[in-house]
Amino acid sequence: MDASKAPQRDQLLERPHVRPAVLWKPVPGKQGWVKCDLCERRCIIAPGRYGACGVRKNIGGKLYTLVYGLLTAMNVDPIEKKPLFHFYPGSAVLSISTVGCNFFCKFCQNWEISQSRLEKGLYGRYVPPEEVVEAALRTGADGIAYTYNEPTIFLEYVIDVARLAKKHGLLNMMVTNGYATPEAVEEMAPYMDAATVDFKGGANREFYKRYIGVLDPEKIFNTILAMKEHGMWIEITNLVVPQIGDKEDDMRRLARWIVENLGPETPFHLLRFFPQILERLADIARKEGLVHVYIGNVPGHPLEHTYCPRCGLRVITRRSVWITRYKLDKDNRCPRCGYKLNIRGEYRGTSRFLLLGYI
Repeated sequence: MDASKAPQRDQLLERPHVRPAVLWKPVPGKQGWVKCDLCERRCIIAPGRYGACGVRKNIGGKLYTLVYGLLTAMNVDPIEKKPLFHFYPGSAVLSISTVGCNFFCKFCQNWEISQSRLEKGLYGRYVPPEEVVEAALRTGADGIAYTYNEPTIFLEYVIDVARLAKKHGLLNMMVTNGYATPEAVEEMAPYMDAATVDFKGGANREFYKRYIGVLDPEKIFNTILAMKEHGMWIEITNLVVPQIGDKEDDMRRLARWIVENLGPETPFHLLRFFPQILERLADIARKEGLVHVYIGNVPGHPLEHTYCPRCGLRVITRRSVWITRYKLDKDNRCPRCGYKLNIRGEYRGTSRFLLLGYI
Protein backbone atom coordinates (compact mmCIF):
# COMPACT_ATOMS: atom_id res chain seq x y z
CA MET A 1 0.00 0.00 0.00
CA ASP A 2 1.27 3.48 -0.86
CA ALA A 3 2.40 5.03 2.43
CA SER A 4 1.13 8.41 1.28
CA LYS A 5 -2.41 6.99 1.05
CA ALA A 6 -2.37 5.20 4.42
CA PRO A 7 -4.77 6.53 7.11
CA GLN A 8 -3.07 9.17 9.25
CA ARG A 9 -2.97 8.51 12.99
CA ASP A 10 -4.49 11.40 14.97
CA GLN A 11 -1.65 13.18 16.76
CA LEU A 12 -3.79 13.46 19.88
CA LEU A 13 -3.35 9.73 20.43
CA GLU A 14 0.35 10.28 21.11
CA ARG A 15 -0.33 12.38 24.20
CA PRO A 16 -0.35 10.75 27.66
CA HIS A 17 -3.63 12.40 28.67
CA VAL A 18 -5.55 10.86 25.74
CA ARG A 19 -6.89 7.41 26.61
CA PRO A 20 -9.65 5.06 25.41
CA ALA A 21 -12.96 6.04 26.97
CA VAL A 22 -15.33 3.83 28.90
CA LEU A 23 -19.08 3.48 28.44
CA TRP A 24 -19.62 3.99 24.73
CA LYS A 25 -20.85 1.93 21.80
CA PRO A 26 -21.04 2.19 17.99
CA VAL A 27 -24.23 3.66 16.53
CA PRO A 28 -26.01 1.05 14.40
CA GLY A 29 -26.41 2.12 10.79
CA LYS A 30 -24.00 5.07 11.11
CA GLN A 31 -20.50 4.05 10.12
CA GLY A 32 -17.92 5.51 12.48
CA TRP A 33 -20.44 7.22 14.79
CA VAL A 34 -20.43 6.46 18.53
CA LYS A 35 -22.83 6.92 21.44
CA CYS A 36 -21.44 7.98 24.81
CA ASP A 37 -23.22 6.51 27.86
CA LEU A 38 -21.27 8.37 30.53
CA CYS A 39 -23.82 11.06 31.38
CA GLU A 40 -27.53 11.42 30.73
CA ARG A 41 -26.93 13.53 27.62
CA ARG A 42 -25.91 10.25 25.94
CA CYS A 43 -24.27 12.16 23.11
CA ILE A 44 -24.22 10.67 19.61
CA ILE A 45 -20.89 11.79 18.19
CA ALA A 46 -19.82 11.91 14.55
CA PRO A 47 -16.25 11.01 13.51
CA GLY A 48 -13.81 13.75 14.49
CA ARG A 49 -16.35 15.50 16.73
CA TYR A 50 -16.61 16.04 20.50
CA GLY A 51 -19.25 15.25 23.08
CA ALA A 52 -21.10 18.08 24.81
CA CYS A 53 -18.58 18.01 27.66
CA GLY A 54 -15.87 19.08 25.23
CA VAL A 55 -13.34 16.52 26.47
CA ARG A 56 -14.41 13.29 24.75
CA LYS A 57 -13.70 12.85 21.04
CA ASN A 58 -14.59 10.35 18.36
CA ILE A 59 -11.28 9.41 16.75
CA GLY A 60 -11.53 6.85 13.98
CA GLY A 61 -14.85 5.48 15.20
CA LYS A 62 -13.66 5.05 18.81
CA LEU A 63 -14.31 7.31 21.77
CA TYR A 64 -11.41 8.79 23.71
CA THR A 65 -11.09 10.92 26.82
CA LEU A 66 -8.74 13.86 26.27
CA VAL A 67 -8.26 14.86 29.93
CA TYR A 68 -6.94 11.71 31.58
CA GLY A 69 -4.75 13.14 34.34
CA LEU A 70 -4.62 16.59 32.75
CA LEU A 71 -5.10 18.45 36.02
CA THR A 72 -6.00 22.10 36.41
CA ALA A 73 -5.87 22.06 40.21
CA MET A 74 -4.48 19.98 43.06
CA ASN A 75 -5.05 21.49 46.50
CA VAL A 76 -5.48 20.33 50.08
CA ASP A 77 -8.88 21.42 51.43
CA PRO A 78 -10.92 20.79 54.57
CA ILE A 79 -13.63 18.27 53.74
CA GLU A 80 -16.20 20.82 54.87
CA LYS A 81 -15.37 22.89 51.78
CA LYS A 82 -16.93 20.28 49.48
CA PRO A 83 -19.26 20.65 51.48
CA LEU A 84 -19.33 17.39 53.45
CA PHE A 85 -20.26 18.24 57.05
CA HIS A 86 -21.26 14.78 58.27
CA PHE A 87 -18.59 12.59 56.68
CA TYR A 88 -15.36 12.21 58.67
CA PRO A 89 -15.59 15.80 59.99
CA GLY A 90 -12.35 17.75 60.10
CA SER A 91 -10.66 15.61 57.45
CA ALA A 92 -8.15 16.98 54.98
CA VAL A 93 -8.74 16.05 51.35
CA LEU A 94 -6.61 16.49 48.26
CA SER A 95 -8.88 18.10 45.66
CA ILE A 96 -8.25 17.63 41.92
CA SER A 97 -9.93 18.75 38.70
CA THR A 98 -9.58 18.85 34.92
CA VAL A 99 -11.29 21.05 32.34
CA GLY A 100 -14.76 20.51 30.89
CA CYS A 101 -18.32 19.91 32.08
CA ASN A 102 -21.55 18.40 30.81
CA PHE A 103 -23.55 21.40 32.09
CA PHE A 104 -23.60 24.93 30.66
CA CYS A 105 -24.46 26.97 33.76
CA LYS A 106 -24.66 30.66 32.93
CA PHE A 107 -23.80 31.48 36.55
CA CYS A 108 -20.85 29.07 36.95
CA GLN A 109 -18.18 30.21 39.42
CA ASN A 110 -15.52 27.88 38.00
CA TRP A 111 -16.24 28.71 34.36
CA GLU A 112 -12.53 29.07 33.49
CA ILE A 113 -12.09 25.32 33.85
CA SER A 114 -15.60 23.88 33.59
CA GLN A 115 -16.59 25.74 30.42
CA SER A 116 -13.27 25.37 28.66
CA ARG A 117 -13.64 23.68 25.29
CA LEU A 118 -10.96 22.23 23.08
CA GLU A 119 -11.55 24.85 20.41
CA LYS A 120 -10.35 27.43 22.96
CA GLY A 121 -7.39 25.39 24.09
CA LEU A 122 -6.91 22.28 26.20
CA TYR A 123 -4.74 22.97 29.23
CA GLY A 124 -3.52 21.47 32.49
CA ARG A 125 -0.58 19.43 33.73
CA TYR A 126 -0.43 15.68 33.20
CA VAL A 127 -0.24 13.90 36.56
CA PRO A 128 -0.30 10.08 36.69
CA PRO A 129 -2.60 8.50 39.30
CA GLU A 130 0.39 7.37 41.35
CA GLU A 131 1.53 10.97 41.81
CA VAL A 132 -1.89 12.07 43.05
CA VAL A 133 -2.02 9.34 45.67
CA GLU A 134 1.58 10.00 46.66
CA ALA A 135 0.77 13.70 47.10
CA ALA A 136 -2.22 12.84 49.29
CA LEU A 137 -0.09 10.61 51.49
CA ARG A 138 2.77 13.10 51.63
CA THR A 139 0.52 15.96 52.77
CA GLY A 140 -1.26 13.86 55.35
CA ALA A 141 -4.63 14.04 53.60
CA ASP A 142 -7.34 11.60 54.63
CA GLY A 143 -8.68 11.23 51.12
CA ILE A 144 -9.07 12.56 47.60
CA ALA A 145 -11.90 14.75 46.31
CA TYR A 146 -12.82 14.92 42.63
CA THR A 147 -14.25 18.41 42.36
CA TYR A 148 -14.12 21.98 40.96
CA ASN A 149 -15.40 20.71 37.59
CA GLU A 150 -17.77 17.78 36.96
CA PRO A 151 -15.87 14.56 37.80
CA THR A 152 -18.17 12.36 35.72
CA ILE A 153 -16.53 13.67 32.54
CA PHE A 154 -13.09 12.38 33.61
CA LEU A 155 -14.37 9.11 35.06
CA GLU A 156 -11.56 6.95 33.64
CA TYR A 157 -9.01 8.89 35.66
CA VAL A 158 -11.27 9.08 38.73
CA ILE A 159 -11.54 5.29 38.81
CA ASP A 160 -7.80 4.70 38.41
CA VAL A 161 -6.91 7.23 41.12
CA ALA A 162 -9.68 6.07 43.46
CA ARG A 163 -8.78 2.40 43.07
CA LEU A 164 -5.17 3.13 44.01
CA ALA A 165 -6.23 5.46 46.84
CA LYS A 166 -8.34 2.67 48.34
CA LYS A 167 -5.29 0.40 48.46
CA HIS A 168 -3.55 3.02 50.60
CA GLY A 169 -6.47 3.48 52.98
CA LEU A 170 -7.57 6.85 51.59
CA LEU A 171 -11.19 7.99 51.28
CA ASN A 172 -12.69 9.00 47.92
CA MET A 173 -15.41 11.59 47.41
CA MET A 174 -16.86 13.58 44.54
CA VAL A 175 -18.73 16.84 44.10
CA THR A 176 -21.12 16.24 41.22
CA ASN A 177 -24.11 17.66 39.39
CA GLY A 178 -25.63 14.18 39.51
CA TYR A 179 -26.23 13.81 35.78
CA ALA A 180 -24.32 10.53 35.52
CA THR A 181 -25.92 7.47 33.95
CA PRO A 182 -26.68 4.33 35.99
CA GLU A 183 -23.83 2.70 34.09
CA ALA A 184 -21.40 5.38 35.28
CA VAL A 185 -22.56 5.02 38.88
CA GLU A 186 -22.00 1.28 38.60
CA GLU A 187 -18.42 1.90 37.42
CA MET A 188 -17.51 4.35 40.19
CA ALA A 189 -19.43 2.86 43.12
CA PRO A 190 -16.85 0.26 44.24
CA TYR A 191 -14.32 3.03 44.88
CA MET A 192 -16.40 6.08 45.84
CA ASP A 193 -17.19 6.59 49.53
CA ALA A 194 -19.17 9.83 49.45
CA ALA A 195 -20.74 12.38 47.14
CA THR A 196 -22.03 15.90 47.37
CA VAL A 197 -24.79 16.21 44.78
CA ASP A 198 -25.20 19.83 43.74
CA PHE A 199 -28.64 21.02 42.64
CA LYS A 200 -29.28 24.46 41.17
CA GLY A 201 -32.45 26.49 41.40
CA GLY A 202 -34.32 23.90 43.44
CA ALA A 203 -34.25 21.39 40.56
CA ASN A 204 -36.80 23.49 38.66
CA ARG A 205 -37.20 22.04 35.17
CA GLU A 206 -37.48 25.40 33.36
CA PHE A 207 -34.49 26.76 35.26
CA TYR A 208 -32.35 23.81 34.16
CA LYS A 209 -33.52 24.13 30.58
CA ARG A 210 -32.96 27.89 30.30
CA TYR A 211 -29.86 28.47 32.40
CA ILE A 212 -28.03 25.12 32.34
CA GLY A 213 -28.95 23.51 29.04
CA VAL A 214 -30.41 20.38 30.63
CA LEU A 215 -33.89 19.20 29.69
CA ASP A 216 -34.65 16.74 32.48
CA PRO A 217 -33.23 17.31 35.99
CA GLU A 218 -35.43 14.46 37.24
CA LYS A 219 -32.69 12.06 36.13
CA ILE A 220 -30.48 13.49 38.86
CA PHE A 221 -32.81 11.98 41.44
CA ASN A 222 -32.30 8.57 39.82
CA THR A 223 -28.55 9.01 40.15
CA ILE A 224 -28.89 9.81 43.85
CA LEU A 225 -31.00 6.70 44.44
CA ALA A 226 -28.42 4.58 42.61
CA MET A 227 -25.66 6.05 44.80
CA LYS A 228 -27.72 5.29 47.89
CA GLU A 229 -28.21 1.67 46.79
CA HIS A 230 -24.44 1.31 46.54
CA GLY A 231 -23.94 2.60 50.07
CA MET A 232 -22.34 5.93 49.20
CA TRP A 233 -22.64 8.69 51.78
CA ILE A 234 -24.69 11.53 50.28
CA GLU A 235 -25.07 15.19 51.14
CA ILE A 236 -27.18 17.56 49.05
CA THR A 237 -26.51 21.18 48.11
CA ASN A 238 -28.73 23.66 46.32
CA LEU A 239 -27.39 26.83 44.73
CA VAL A 240 -29.95 29.60 45.15
CA VAL A 241 -29.99 32.13 42.31
CA PRO A 242 -32.11 35.18 43.24
CA GLN A 243 -35.31 35.84 41.30
CA ILE A 244 -34.73 33.05 38.77
CA GLY A 245 -33.90 30.12 41.05
CA ASP A 246 -35.41 30.78 44.47
CA LYS A 247 -39.01 29.57 44.21
CA GLU A 248 -40.49 28.36 47.49
CA ASP A 249 -42.51 25.57 45.87
CA ASP A 250 -39.33 24.14 44.35
CA MET A 251 -37.69 24.17 47.77
CA ARG A 252 -40.64 22.34 49.30
CA ARG A 253 -40.58 19.71 46.58
CA LEU A 254 -36.82 19.16 46.83
CA ALA A 255 -36.79 19.05 50.63
CA ARG A 256 -39.75 16.66 50.68
CA TRP A 257 -38.03 14.34 48.19
CA ILE A 258 -34.88 14.26 50.33
CA VAL A 259 -36.86 13.47 53.49
CA GLU A 260 -38.85 10.70 51.81
CA ASN A 261 -35.97 9.09 49.88
CA LEU A 262 -32.79 9.79 51.86
CA GLY A 263 -34.11 10.51 55.33
CA PRO A 264 -34.78 13.63 57.43
CA GLU A 265 -31.24 13.75 58.83
CA THR A 266 -29.62 14.00 55.41
CA PRO A 267 -27.33 17.07 55.44
CA PHE A 268 -28.74 19.78 53.17
CA HIS A 269 -26.67 22.83 52.21
CA LEU A 270 -28.09 26.04 50.76
CA LEU A 271 -25.43 28.03 48.93
CA ARG A 272 -25.83 31.73 48.73
CA PHE A 273 -26.23 34.63 46.52
CA PHE A 274 -28.10 36.60 49.20
CA PRO A 275 -28.39 35.44 52.86
CA GLN A 276 -31.97 36.67 53.34
CA ILE A 277 -33.22 34.44 50.53
CA LEU A 278 -31.33 31.48 51.99
CA GLU A 279 -32.88 31.97 55.42
CA ARG A 280 -36.38 31.92 53.95
CA LEU A 281 -35.67 28.77 51.96
CA ALA A 282 -33.89 27.14 54.91
CA ASP A 283 -37.00 27.67 57.00
CA ILE A 284 -39.10 25.98 54.30
CA ALA A 285 -36.71 23.01 54.14
CA ARG A 286 -36.92 22.53 57.91
CA LYS A 287 -40.70 22.76 57.90
CA GLU A 288 -40.71 19.97 55.31
CA GLY A 289 -38.84 17.76 57.78
CA LEU A 290 -35.12 18.17 57.10
CA VAL A 291 -33.16 18.31 60.34
CA HIS A 292 -29.67 19.38 59.27
CA VAL A 293 -30.07 22.41 57.00
CA TYR A 294 -26.98 24.53 56.43
CA ILE A 295 -26.36 27.92 54.87
CA GLY A 296 -23.03 28.11 53.07
CA ASN A 297 -20.78 30.98 52.03
CA VAL A 298 -22.07 33.16 54.88
CA PRO A 299 -19.31 33.00 57.56
CA GLY A 300 -20.66 33.53 61.05
CA HIS A 301 -24.24 32.47 60.26
CA PRO A 302 -25.95 30.27 62.90
CA LEU A 303 -26.80 27.70 60.22
CA GLU A 304 -23.19 26.82 59.52
CA HIS A 305 -23.14 24.92 62.84
CA THR A 306 -24.54 21.47 63.67
CA TYR A 307 -27.13 21.10 66.41
CA CYS A 308 -28.39 18.01 68.21
CA PRO A 309 -31.80 17.09 66.73
CA ARG A 310 -33.08 16.03 70.16
CA CYS A 311 -31.94 18.68 72.64
CA GLY A 312 -30.75 21.48 70.33
CA LEU A 313 -27.21 21.69 71.73
CA ARG A 314 -24.66 23.10 69.30
CA VAL A 315 -22.38 20.10 68.92
CA ILE A 316 -20.17 21.24 66.02
CA THR A 317 -19.11 24.87 65.74
CA ARG A 318 -17.77 26.10 62.40
CA ARG A 319 -16.35 29.28 60.98
CA SER A 320 -16.90 29.02 57.24
CA VAL A 321 -15.43 25.60 56.36
CA TRP A 322 -13.32 25.29 59.52
CA ILE A 323 -14.41 23.32 62.59
CA THR A 324 -13.54 25.34 65.69
CA ARG A 325 -15.21 23.12 68.30
CA TYR A 326 -16.37 19.50 68.24
CA LYS A 327 -18.39 18.27 71.22
CA LEU A 328 -19.56 14.84 70.03
CA ASP A 329 -17.99 11.72 71.53
CA LYS A 330 -16.18 9.06 69.50
CA ASP A 331 -19.53 7.50 68.53
CA ASN A 332 -20.85 10.91 67.40
CA ARG A 333 -23.30 11.13 70.31
CA CYS A 334 -24.47 14.37 71.90
CA PRO A 335 -22.69 14.95 75.26
CA ARG A 336 -25.88 16.33 76.84
CA CYS A 337 -28.63 13.89 75.82
CA GLY A 338 -26.76 10.99 74.18
CA TYR A 339 -28.49 11.28 70.78
CA LYS A 340 -26.44 9.64 68.00
CA LEU A 341 -26.13 12.05 65.10
CA ASN A 342 -26.24 11.00 61.46
CA ILE A 343 -22.49 11.31 60.88
CA ARG A 344 -20.28 8.72 59.20
CA GLY A 345 -16.72 8.40 60.44
CA GLU A 346 -14.73 9.83 63.32
CA TYR A 347 -13.66 13.43 63.83
CA ARG A 348 -10.22 13.94 62.30
CA GLY A 349 -9.44 17.38 63.74
CA THR A 350 -7.95 20.41 62.00
CA SER A 351 -4.46 20.59 63.48
CA ARG A 352 -2.87 19.39 60.24
CA PHE A 353 -4.00 22.57 58.51
CA LEU A 354 -1.90 24.60 60.94
CA LEU A 355 1.16 22.79 59.61
CA LEU A 356 0.06 23.33 56.03
CA GLY A 357 -0.49 27.04 56.60
CA TYR A 358 -4.23 26.98 55.89
CA ILE A 359 -5.29 28.62 59.15
